[in-house]
Amino acid sequence: MRKHVVIAFVAAALLALGLGAARAEPLKIRIGWVVCPPELTPVLLAPPGVARHLGKSYAFEPQHFQGTPAMITALAAGQLDIAPFTYPTFGTAIENAGISDLRVVFNEFEDGVPGYFTEPYLVLKSSGIGKVEDLKGKVLATNAVGSGVDIAMRAMLKKHGLEDKRDYSVVEIAFPNMKSVLLEGKVSLITATVLSANDPELKVKAKTLFTEKDAVGETQFALWTARESYIKAHRAALVDFMEDSLRALRWYLDPKNHDQAVKIVADFIKRPPQLFTGWLLTHQDQYRDPNGLPNVPALQRNLDTAQRLGFLKSRLEASKYLDLSLVKAAAARLK
Repeated sequence: MRKHVVIAFVAAALLALGLGAARAEPLKIRIGWVVCPPELTPVLLAPPGVARHLGKSYAFEPQHFQGTPAMITALAAGQLDIAPFTYPTFGTAIENAGISDLRVVFNEFEDGVPGYFTEPYLVLKSSGIGKVEDLKGKVLATNAVGSGVDIAMRAMLKKHGLEDKRDYSVVEIAFPNMKSVLLEGKVSLITATVLSANDPELKVKAKTLFTEKDAVGETQFALWTARESYIKAHRAALVDFMEDSLRALRWYLDPKNHDQAVKIVADFIKRPPQLFTGWLLTHQDQYRDPNGLPNVPALQRNLDTAQRLGFLKSRLEASKYLDLSLVKAAAARLK
């Protein structure tokens, strides 16, 4: 009798363990984002049928941040799992925040890829500014000192013999306010995002003095990054997430889904679809690699430029901070 009781108890315990494993909670993936578009993160898994593993092996939690510096803090504290960094913030996270196990896992978007959008630096047509040298003595706007567009601006001016503080001054202006400060004559040059570059009033009153591509060539602008320890602990669920992310990205990039994709984005940010129809997710937008693979040579050049201008103390070897095994495994499933 005792033997049967023990066997029954063990069987019940094993069954309970099995049921517990079956009911294991999906991995909660907390991923940051700043602005949509160009980031698709908060709407990435919205298209029907793309997120086949969502709610099974992983749960998706987009978290909004005002900027990438706060993401460095959150990632270091274990409050964020995937951080979409621009290349300067990526370097800063490694060098200044000491996150040496940071790894690039996915390509967000690039600037200046042939045939695609590149960020323009605008001046008023009435300003009399016709060349970079004409910016001497002027006030220029940047979204944040040390940002990707800020570094490109400084690199271009340096090529033309102009140095910050000696030859020009810089003020930080949030992207949504750049149009007004330019039109009001408070600054002589602004950076235009892909959204403001398509602004009808700016098209009439402003002109492009140079572009980010003119300044620094192709740019690996934004990247998804995660810590190596997190990747090792959750590889299977992360590959599932990458598979869904690639399927979703390809859905967004498919021309036959364009109108629906525009509506998803427009509804999310509560703006009229007409503002996006002519450029969003087309060749007039930032380039997004359908395989999620970053442009590593461009990333290395970008990091070198940041170091040359003094925003990074030492040279970082981009290849040491890559883990593309997740996205490659995910892409193999979609073949």
